[in-house]
Amino acid sequence: MSEHPLPPVIRPGPRPPHATRGLVAIFCATFFELVGVFMLGPLLLLRLKDGGQSTAVAGLFAATVWLGIFLVTPMASALTQRLGRRPTLWLSAAVPVVTCAGFGLSSWLPLWFVLYLVAGMAGGLRWVLAEAIVAELAPPGQRGRYVGLFETMVGATFVLGPALLAWMGTGNRLALWVAFVLLLVGLLWSLAIPPLPQATDQHETRVGWAGVWQALRAHPLVMAVGFIGGVFESGITAMLPLYGLALGLGATAAALLVAASGFGSALMMLPAGMLADRMAHHPQRRWGDEARSRLTLMRVCAVLTLLATLLIPLVSGMPWLAAPVAFVWGGAGGCLYTLAMIDIGSREQGLALVNGTAVLVLSYTAGGVMAPALGAAALQWSPTLGFPALLVFTALLGVWLLRRSPA
Repeated sequence: MSEHPLPPVIRPGPRPPHATRGLVAIFCATFFELVGVFMLGPLLLLRLKDGGQSTAVAGLFAATVWLGIFLVTPMASALTQRLGRRPTLWLSAAVPVVTCAGFGLSSWLPLWFVLYLVAGMAGGLRWVLAEAIVAELAPPGQRGRYVGLFETMVGATFVLGPALLAWMGTGNRLALWVAFVLLLVGLLWSLAIPPLPQATDQHETRVGWAGVWQALRAHPLVMAVGFIGGVFESGITAMLPLYGLALGLGATAAALLVAASGFGSALMMLPAGMLADRMAHHPQRRWGDEARSRLTLMRVCAVLTLLATLLIPLVSGMPWLAAPVAFVWGGAGGCLYTLAMIDIGSREQGLALVNGTAVLVLSYTAGGVMAPALGAAALQWSPTLGFPALLVFTALLGVWLLRRSPA
């Protein structure tokens, strides 16, 4: 394959005033909000089941939040352009507080669906903006460290929210209001975010779907990396208990595969970000400049994903292999997402950064949603052939796309 010139890297200007204070506020606001969100979600599903609703209705309710994320993500840059970055963050933090109060004050099912849809839209807005602002405010030489730390913190909230709910008890009437207080603390931390400078590309960058398309054309690899990361970090994780049962594992051992994937994601994202920083500081080495060093790490993660996936045929005879495979899937998938976010933050700023993050979030979410649907069908058709074939094809696709990319 012939060499192509590297796409230009847009170097961000000097860090804005109060950047460190802004990072602290973003980290704390996102932490408390997500702990509340991941405590609230399982609680609402359990209350629906206790109220006599069918599993199908509960599943449709759970999918509503993802619909909200899909609806709002392409519009994140348009809302940011109209309201400004800080007011948009305030909005994304205030809406979950209001919707949580609505869940506590009413048990009318149609209202719950509307509230959960709106909460999902607010969550998608927070997801895009928080990621983009962390990447922009981080010191250029330590962007990988800060983005990796942020992703690790987000991953921890997936565990802390449900763990807090389990500790309090799902039947505890105070559980909903504890989630409300956590969301309220997240809002207060959001209000503490210092003024952020206006985006320098306020009038040049397209917004909405046009902006997302522009970002996709500028960074096509981001979509591919986001999708592969979403499949292996988020989507397959949802399938692991079913896969474990299909292998003949007990219910407890099958459920522990999810923990193995989560540990891989939590433990590998920060080291991946720090390694990206370190490699970028040594351009004289063979992995090349900053952009090429990130691409090298992405290729390594894709190859690790493929190698772990190729072990699936052996798992039926050696069930102990399932946990290490799940660990690598979660870790490599999370690292792909983290490295893509670092790459976008190194190339863009302002609204263009929001658009690029929206592409990453959309593709990651698509992978996370499609993998359980296709994986369940493949698992039902053939646990020993169909399911492995689907994952091997996806992993090979990631390796091939990253191998073809010049940078």
